[in-house]
Amino acid sequence: MTSSAEIGEPPRTLSVFRRALILVTVTLGATLYVTTIMVASTVLPQMQGAMSATPDEISWTMTFNILATAVVTPMTGWLVARFGQRAVMEWCVFGFTAATFFCGAAQSLESLVFWRIMQGGIGAPVIPLAQTILLAAFPPRQHGMVTGVYGMGIVLGPILGPTFGGLLAELYSWRWAFYMIVPIGFVSVLGLRFALDKDRPTGRVALDWTGFLSLSVAVACVQLVLSRGQRLDWFDSPEIVIETFLAVLAFYIFIAHSLTARQPFLNLKLLLNRDYAVGLALVGIFGMLNFTPMVLLPPLLQQHAGFPDALIGQVVGSRGIGAMLGFFVAIFLPRSIPRTIMMVGFGVQVVSGLWLMSLDLNVDTRVLMINGIIQGFAVGTIWVPLTVLTFSSLSSRYLAEATAVFHLIRNIGASLFISICVAEIVRATGLNYGRMTELISPFNEVLTMPWALGAWSVESVSGLARLSKEITRQSAMIGYINAFGIYTAVSAAAIPLLLMTGFFRRARAPLT
Repeated sequence: MTSSAEIGEPPRTLSVFRRALILVTVTLGATLYVTTIMVASTVLPQMQGAMSATPDEISWTMTFNILATAVVTPMTGWLVARFGQRAVMEWCVFGFTAATFFCGAAQSLESLVFWRIMQGGIGAPVIPLAQTILLAAFPPRQHGMVTGVYGMGIVLGPILGPTFGGLLAELYSWRWAFYMIVPIGFVSVLGLRFALDKDRPTGRVALDWTGFLSLSVAVACVQLVLSRGQRLDWFDSPEIVIETFLAVLAFYIFIAHSLTARQPFLNLKLLLNRDYAVGLALVGIFGMLNFTPMVLLPPLLQQHAGFPDALIGQVVGSRGIGAMLGFFVAIFLPRSIPRTIMMVGFGVQVVSGLWLMSLDLNVDTRVLMINGIIQGFAVGTIWVPLTVLTFSSLSSRYLAEATAVFHLIRNIGASLFISICVAEIVRATGLNYGRMTELISPFNEVLTMPWALGAWSVESVSGLARLSKEITRQSAMIGYINAFGIYTAVSAAAIPLLLMTGFFRRARAPLT
């Protein structure tokens, strides 16, 4: 698909006003995509109750949305080559907005997951294409500024989306958290039509179906293994064994085909650029850390800590405030020390993770919001130098394909890590509940002591039920702490990766 990456670029003679208009309208389209992810995480508990779903089942609305995004994202270069930048951007935002409406109108878990898949798949090209358009419309000396402004713009979604979505969900229902996005989406489509020039497609570029399908099957099967493995007892289940076999086989076919095909779906030669290759590894870690707290915290806070939806929206939205501060600071930081900036960002992530591991079910809203601001600040300080410098030594004609793979790795990292964390929560909750309930027995002499049970009672069915509910809460909290521990460990793993490389130490010639 190398040739598909060679897309038409906006001319360098654009006026200042036209460039500003492109920045605003393109950022608005990308903001809508990010907003729906945040809104869905805020209303997960309400959707779980409405759909009578288990925690791991309702998490499919997040994981399969991200999975669909990961599968379709690499097609961005081919779509642009086939239909043109403006057409792809307009129709993706339009289709993504329509799917958002149907998410709100869904009447079953199956239909909700289906429309979330459509939402993620149709909207997948928006983020990499938005970045490609902006990097092509502005000269290289302004890329840092543009990335920072673009980043600050899209974090308005995480601030406003969960806040208003949580409020509307509490006043009306979770459906209005999706409905509120629809009119803004249609406004965005009109803005894109006026801002972007009508470009000509480069031609009928053949899609490498072997590479596309093999990569899609590999990613989908890995996701299914992680999503269903805990419930099906992992490799004791024939389904998990088959899915694992298909994932390994499909990935082997993808690698072998990509290395031998004349025009592969993804050009693996881009990995020969060291800056770009290390950037992909780091953005995979970044993806793992970016969405996971927003998926884990809402169910924990509503189901086990008793938070209303409005407060959950504020907690999730606080990440957006921190991210905006981080993007703003990153614009003015010197570009000569990107490794140091990113090391500080990942170090801040470690601190926030350790703080999350120390929480209990009596946590205060202010503590969670401060922690969210810290997480968001780390995201902002990492993203700007990582994005700009990953592509600093690549030729502009590879931007469409390179940005697609960049966001593909980020989405795969997020999807897989969410599944791992949810599986750990389910595992730890069941295991610790079983261990704790073993102690609630008439043969346990400790329970006969007057100070042991306190206000709890084992003398009646209602008393046992209340005690069982409390044991469930504490068991789940242990599972969440374990998940936050994994989050902290992954954050720390990025620091030695930066130290072991000469990452961005000097300028390199563009890949040709």
